[in-house]
Amino acid sequence: MFIVVGLGNPGREYARTRHNVGFDVIDVLSEKHHIQLTKNAMHGQIGEGFVGGEKLVLVKPQTFMNLSGQCVTELVSWYKPEMDHLLLIYDDIDLPLGKLRMREKGSAGTHNGMRSVVQCVGSEAFPRIRIGVGEAQRGELKDFVLGKPGKAALLTLNEVYARAADAAQLIIAGRINDAQARYNKKHEGL
Repeated sequence: MFIVVGLGNPGREYARTRHNVGFDVIDVLSEKHHIQLTKNAMHGQIGEGFVGGEKLVLVKPQTFMNLSGQCVTELVSWYKPEMDHLLLIYDDIDLPLGKLRMREKGSAGTHNGMRSVVQCVGSEAFPRIRIGVGEAQRGELKDFVLGKPGKAALLTLNEVYARAADAAQLIIAGRINDAQARYNKKHEGL
């Protein structure tokens, strides 16, 4: 069994913002694998299905970003996955727009949603996919991450969501090294 959690904020006003790229990748995985997120439990919107004979659980936490750990802790308590079978997908302002970065484990860095997850779960030993949304040029960071990207940036992000979903599939298949080799490098055209 594998649990894939895309971090974001619930509510229409946050849809398609930079901070919700995790939700957007979950939408791509949901469509690709015909897994509808119809269950509301454990402070999350959850969909369950099978991919390659393995159970796959897709999740969008319904807490706000800074409380994401509450949902993830409940998921871990209920499903009891090995930590290397818990994948988190989220935005990263320290990566250029469109860049992907996969890691097997590591610190939360400056991301408050990940800090919440690491603190609540009590472990950093789970894989993650970070999606570069670019850095704020001026103004408050909060306004930038909660803002919607322009048309050109949105086109780039839509392409990145498909690549992130492909990378997630490799990680789910136990091929994180292949995912890193293929997607951690600079993507042509970005």
